Amino acid sequence: MRHMNLELAWACLGNDASGFSARLQIRNAGPAALPAAGWTLYFNTCRPVDPARLSASVCLLHPGGDLFGFAPAAGFAGLLPGQTLEIEYWSAGWAISVTDAPLGFYLVLQDAQGGQQVRALGDAQIAPFLTPAQQQRGPEDRLPASTAATRYAAACGLPEAEALHGLTPAPQSWRSAAGRLTLGAATRILYQPALASEAELLRELLDAQWGLAPHCLPADGQPAGDAIVLRLAQAGDGIAHGEEAYGLEVTPQGVLICGASGHGIAHGIQSLLQLLSSAVAGVIQLPLGVMRDAPRYAYRGLMLDVARHFIGKAAVLRIIDLMACYKLNTLHLHLSDDEGWRIAIAALPELTEVGAWRGADAALCASFGSGPQAQGSAGSGYYSRADFVEILRHAQRRHISVLPEIDLPGHARAAILAMQARHQRLLAAGQVEAAEAYLLSDPEDCSTYLSVQLWRDNVMCVARPGCLRFIETVLRELQSIYAEAGTPLHTIHTGGDEVPDGAWLASPLCRQLMAQHGLATTAQLQEYFFDQLRALVQHLGLRLAGWEEMAVASALDGTGRAVPNPRFLDAPMRSYVWLSAWGKGREDLGYRLANAGYPVVLCNGDRLYLDLACAKDPEEPGYYWAGFPGLREVLEFCPEDIYTDARCDLMGQALEPAALAGMVRLSEQGRANILGIQAQLWGENVRDGARLDYLLFPRLLAVAERAWCASPVWAGMSDMAARRAAQDAAWAEFSQRLGRHTLPRLDSLAVPPAYRLPVPGVVLQDGVLHANLELPGLTMRYTLDGSEPDAQAAVYTAPFAWAPSPAQEGAQVRMAAFSSNGRKGRSAVLDLPSSTG
Repeated sequence: MRHMNLELAWACLGNDASGFSARLQIRNAGPAALPAAGWTLYFNTCRPVDPARLSASVCLLHPGGDLFGFAPAAGFAGLLPGQTLEIEYWSAGWAISVTDAPLGFYLVLQDAQGGQQVRALGDAQIAPFLTPAQQQRGPEDRLPASTAATRYAAACGLPEAEALHGLTPAPQSWRSAAGRLTLGAATRILYQPALASEAELLRELLDAQWGLAPHCLPADGQPAGDAIVLRLAQAGDGIAHGEEAYGLEVTPQGVLICGASGHGIAHGIQSLLQLLSSAVAGVIQLPLGVMRDAPRYAYRGLMLDVARHFIGKAAVLRIIDLMACYKLNTLHLHLSDDEGWRIAIAALPELTEVGAWRGADAALCASFGSGPQAQGSAGSGYYSRADFVEILRHAQRRHISVLPEIDLPGHARAAILAMQARHQRLLAAGQVEAAEAYLLSDPEDCSTYLSVQLWRDNVMCVARPGCLRFIETVLRELQSIYAEAGTPLHTIHTGGDEVPDGAWLASPLCRQLMAQHGLATTAQLQEYFFDQLRALVQHLGLRLAGWEEMAVASALDGTGRAVPNPRFLDAPMRSYVWLSAWGKGREDLGYRLANAGYPVVLCNGDRLYLDLACAKDPEEPGYYWAGFPGLREVLEFCPEDIYTDARCDLMGQALEPAALAGMVRLSEQGRANILGIQAQLWGENVRDGARLDYLLFPRLLAVAERAWCASPVWAGMSDMAARRAAQDAAWAEFSQRLGRHTLPRLDSLAVPPAYRLPVPGVVLQDGVLHANLELPGLTMRYTLDGSEPDAQAAVYTAPFAWAPSPAQEGAQVRMAAFSSNGRKGRSAVLDLPSSTG
């Protein structure tokens, strides 16, 4: 095995209505032959391979989920050094980007002694997607791919704009005045005793970001000298109602931050920090002015999926800091899924001993390219109790609530396998009763199903008494962890989504329970389970939250649409509504639930799923099942009227007005039930910290803007030309603000996020090279010889004539954006015309 050296290359051959064809090349670059039998090449792919449309040299294995394998067929003769094996196959769905390519290859070779050797091979080299067949999802796809020319056109024709201020999200009001206030070594923080935590937070942030560490002194008064005064709002301060409202005044006498509560004070602190600018060493300045501010929505969230790929404690703490900067107030942690369980539960140690590790020899198989080695893999890891207490305390100091999610009864494979391991351990010890106590599966279940993520064994048996006992044990421990952190747990999110058709149908335990309670369908069984779950959660003094499926009735209305379930309205669960992709038929479900009385958090996939690719570009990471939400699309999300900007479906085909007319609008009662909005970052493609930052930023800043700021002026415009002009103006101001103020401020942090830098738009028109960027203010550098631009490359400042000499014909222009700290984005490539065509 140590002499085995396989080089892998993969290419999409084309898409059509039946799927896509692909070719995997395996070149033996080592001195030893790959034998004719006794090996399997494993890999992860989100697109299931069709075993009937596969090269004859191999056969297909599917252990489960996105893990597939190629094993040699009977006629395979082996692969000698220097030879290449080509495997062509078809898959369901489409392949139009690098995200659709298989990844995480590893070879398992059986040895002569009956053991096996495992070797990680990593990812294959992916061929570029160049042809229409590679870039389009079959004949129905009318959405053009992003190119240098389309990016240039999108950034052209916008109105001239300047950033109104340097604050994101924009405050309700900011009246600037002439002059500046200087803060230095003599600056003090004066605070009311109830605001000691906020005062210390301000001191820490000033020290970390500016090297200024003022003394904190309890006091109650007005600014004097260069003091920063923190106090609760008083009558006459002009502070809006609501605990998050605040006022900020910068005068020659000092700074006053007053808020309706400590939470409002914390927001004022973040605005103050955004106003600061450096003068000379040890001295900082800020402009004079008066600010009054309050949020539009009480709920402004971010969901982090730490189950598919584990996101460590340090990264979570950093995300909490950034959320606080931009006034998001809820971190929703998706702590469990089929591919991992991420929080230690002392009473059930197998949850992390078994359920937190993925690999070839682990109970959980490799997923999403995590590879065969469990240790050190991005697919392995968990938070200890101490880790989670630290996360909770860190968030609490920044007035951010942490909402834990334990996904069930589907998406539960990690927990199910962990409890099977517990069952086996205790049976071996002769403890039969204890072994049965927390078992989550029915050993006699012969149900056949396939989940959306291609699992056949990921649904809890809701007929087992151990199922609710398991949930209660986990929730009681979570309550204990929150109590230790000093921040009581109020709400638990229990998922409830994507239970596949076919689950429970052939489970004797489930059939017995259904007969006992007169349940005719498994949909009614799930509803029965949700009722039990709600009762348990209420018994523990908690509120229940879940994805939209938990609030939908098992029966459909006459139109075939999902309808709100009246069964849970007496103590309504908070519903997180996500399936809003145009053409899927559930676009208005959030409004239906809100109108019916459910508290709703809008999580619309087409605008708020930040794990989706931001453009139809083969090099952009991310899925695209709900579309391609770019920065501007996120900013222009209109939570309470999604219809006005609804133009086309997922394939770029125009939406029928009649279909839109039949959809439900928000009632006044429904509007009051919209708690807010939440961005989602599902973790399938979050393989490391750089990918985490790239997918989150800067789109999360647009989410913060839309969640905090009042409904934009264009939201109520029925005249489409006027609406578009107002949107253009708002986008021009926002993009200037981000490019010239917000992103440079991120670059100056001690650990700056590696946010996505926009790819330039570039065109050659009449011999003149033109370029632009989605975000003005960033530096563009270019080369004309096809080499990658670096920090020494020429800076683009204005269009210039370019007439290549004969020796330069067919060369490439490459242009990339650079951040203020010198980080380079992906290059735009423009092939220069050749006189020979």
